Amino acid sequence: MSGAVDLSALKQPAAAPGDVPGGHAVTEADFETKVLRRSTAVPVVVVLYSQRSPGSIELVKLLERLASQTTEWDLATIEAEANMRIAQAFGVQGIPTVIAVAAGQPLADFTGNQPEAQVTQWLAAVVDAVRGKLSGDAAEGEEEPQVPEDPRFVAAEEALERGDFDTAQAAYNAILNSEPNNAEAKAALRQVQFIARVQDLDPAALAKADADPADIDAALAAADLEMFNQQPEAAFDRLIAQIKRTAGDDRTRVRTHLLELFELFDPAEPIVVAARRKLATALY
Repeated sequence: MSGAVDLSALKQPAAAPGDVPGGHAVTEADFETKVLRRSTAVPVVVVLYSQRSPGSIELVKLLERLASQTTEWDLATIEAEANMRIAQAFGVQGIPTVIAVAAGQPLADFTGNQPEAQVTQWLAAVVDAVRGKLSGDAAEGEEEPQVPEDPRFVAAEEALERGDFDTAQAAYNAILNSEPNNAEAKAALRQVQFIARVQDLDPAALAKADADPADIDAALAAADLEMFNQQPEAAFDRLIAQIKRTAGDDRTRVRTHLLELFELFDPAEPIVVAARRKLATALY
């Protein structure tokens, strides 16, 4: 996936030894191969988890164990915070979220930790639903042509891996200076700018904003934190509420921030379309 933004540079609390799942880890770089292409042969159970959520770690460990006992489905474990675009593509609203993918399309899903018996029943239903309906992998021996990676994006991604946000932003800006309409570079730059802004957010930002709704700085920080925590609708609603209660330069500032968050998504994303309608009502 040439040009995809690697979000692994996002700062996260260190997980305790043995807490990080392994064996089926998937990132943006290999999502197409390990999930989309593989799902033409067997359903792929995708679990989006967070190292900061003990419940989601427990669910990943359960799915790891169940996956080791069968060949009827494959498992893909994805750390949501380090792969935000995958989480956004699935419309994830909570962690953990589990999605069954078959023939490259979401088939079924559930959110939250579940008892083993319920998870086992859900998996059996997924396998039954696709039995005999999948066409299989690409013909044996047939390989997809490899598209050379753009070295400019590679340099930017390497900077991200080092946590060097300034260099990554400079690299994407350099691409846009020569190719102003490069959509990948535009999207990547927006993601990097957001990550650079939120990496050191105070976890108490939400409580501070809730305690003083008139504090615009707190509201902006809280919205960023909600977006970081995969709660885009909450972030949008918070800022729209601020727009309703402000005027003049304050309203412009909040609206600009909200539009920047919109740009992290595809404009056709349902949650963005709905939020834009709410924004229009708040403005007029």
